[in-house]
Amino acid sequence: MSNQAIQTQASCRDDYDPESLSVAAALQRIDNEIVPVPGREQVALRAALGRILAETVYSPIDVPAHTNSAMDGYALRSEDLPTEGVARFCLLAGSSFAGRPFPGVVGPGECVRIMTGAVMPEGADTVVMQEHAEVQGQWLRIDGGYRLGENVRAAGEDLRRGQAVLSSGTRLQPAALGVLASLGVAEVSVRRRPRVAFFSTGDELRSIGESLGPGDIYDSNRYTLYGMLQRLGLEAIDMGVVRDRREELQAAFREAGEQADALITSGGVSVGEADFVKETLGTLGRVSFWKIAMKPGRPLAFGRIGESLFFGLPGNPVSVMVTFYQFVQPALRRLMGERDPTPVLVPARLTERLRKRRGRTELQRGVLSRDESGALCVRSTGEQGSGILSSVSRANCFIVLPEESTGGEPGATVQVQPFDGLV
Repeated sequence: MSNQAIQTQASCRDDYDPESLSVAAALQRIDNEIVPVPGREQVALRAALGRILAETVYSPIDVPAHTNSAMDGYALRSEDLPTEGVARFCLLAGSSFAGRPFPGVVGPGECVRIMTGAVMPEGADTVVMQEHAEVQGQWLRIDGGYRLGENVRAAGEDLRRGQAVLSSGTRLQPAALGVLASLGVAEVSVRRRPRVAFFSTGDELRSIGESLGPGDIYDSNRYTLYGMLQRLGLEAIDMGVVRDRREELQAAFREAGEQADALITSGGVSVGEADFVKETLGTLGRVSFWKIAMKPGRPLAFGRIGESLFFGLPGNPVSVMVTFYQFVQPALRRLMGERDPTPVLVPARLTERLRKRRGRTELQRGVLSRDESGALCVRSTGEQGSGILSSVSRANCFIVLPEESTGGEPGATVQVQPFDGLV
């Protein structure tokens, strides 16, 4: 038996690999390659949810359009407000309703009934809420404590005519649709949706509906990718499963490079299984990096196939989700033209001990909740193996442990990335 040491290579079990790129460096390399897709289209407001504005929207009107009451009460002149004691006002006949203004003028010592949202009558500049007034026949009594303009919303208080309302690069959320509707905007100019092709590689993969042979598994990654791409509002092109054959891989890469703005593959980028992928990329494109110092998700390839961005994700289901959310999704959001796609990080208190070695960033699946005092706290979902996809379905966040971290004890503060903040 030989005592000669075995020659090994860096693997996903190692804490440090000098050939792996740091997470920050990988993100920067990707960012340097991103240019938003050209092209825009005009869409109806109801079809614009989740789309990216192609140009800044300016308000064509004042919002509110008229100075109006913020309360049900009585409109009067501020000059007549008492500084002390009680003042009496003559209650004019008629009222000011939203959509039906009071036709007269409020003079000295007079007031008029007014409803929330109603236009302020001429002469009046202050509203006394009805709960603070006393009506005696045709007279209104109030005491001191009111000031000029109280309970009044000025015209243009929210938005002025010509004011920038929503900037180019904004992702249109429900509140934005409401703001645009309040301006009378029926259509908006949005950026073209990027086309993103994706496929899985591996002879062992079978699609749903096919029979499983010895060693076969169902391909879950394409369904995960499809869901994440759909939530982003992209045009997803599912190219199915591509076998580990040189000709098939080359044909799939060529097709994706011709029709898509980006290509995402899962599987075939780890040591020992990437020969055809590397060969194909060497012929049809270029690769910026192959490995990152992160767990899970160390084997991650990024580059270009022709003019298309290329992301080669690991084959393990959890690694696919982690690498997509950390690297692919921010890149695709930039490709869409979105201004600030940085995921949200929030501090939370650990409720259990977490272990980690220095040398690479770890993203553990966690459950974020609130303790009895209302403070944010987080716990692990348990076993963190990269093939345990069910652990992601039980989680609602990633616990982000940076390279220098060694984990944390109960009570320690860690950074957490909520899943809801990733979309």
